[in-house]
Amino acid sequence: MRKLIILGLLAATVIPGVASAQSLGEARRSERNLRDEKRDLHQAQRYGDRRDVRDERRDVREARQEAREDWRDYRRTHRDVYRGGNWRAPFRYSQWNAGSQLRPAYYNSRYYINDPQRYRLARPGTNMRWVRHYNDVLLVNVRTGRVVEAHRSFFW
Repeated sequence: MRKLIILGLLAATVIPGVASAQSLGEARRSERNLRDEKRDLHQAQRYGDRRDVRDERRDVREARQEAREDWRDYRRTHRDVYRGGNWRAPFRYSQWNAGSQLRPAYYNSRYYINDPQRYRLARPGTNMRWVRHYNDVLLVNVRTGRVVEAHRSFFW
């Protein structure tokens, strides 16, 4: 009976569980861990043997997967929709492509994403704004109304 309990505990620690990032700090720690694993892989490629390289590649793969899961969990638990943000527009959904021309109602300040780094979006250039259109994210030139970039189903 005692051996069974010990084996169960070992299995629980060896089998990776589902990562769930509840905070931004945890997601950033997993990114830092991924960078460390990549550095270790580089060192193994320079100074180690084939077994070291294979082990480090596996570690990088696992760290990358964990970082991806942590960011996915963080975005899922910190959506603006759950905090009362109303991103539903008074017009129906349209699928926009880069180069499309928008009317000002589609990209007014109500739909701006004020902190794009929070969503891991690139910093917009001059006269550019990230705009949320339903579940899509559009990079719009606010002077001309042209869509520069479009990410579909970004929030789901």
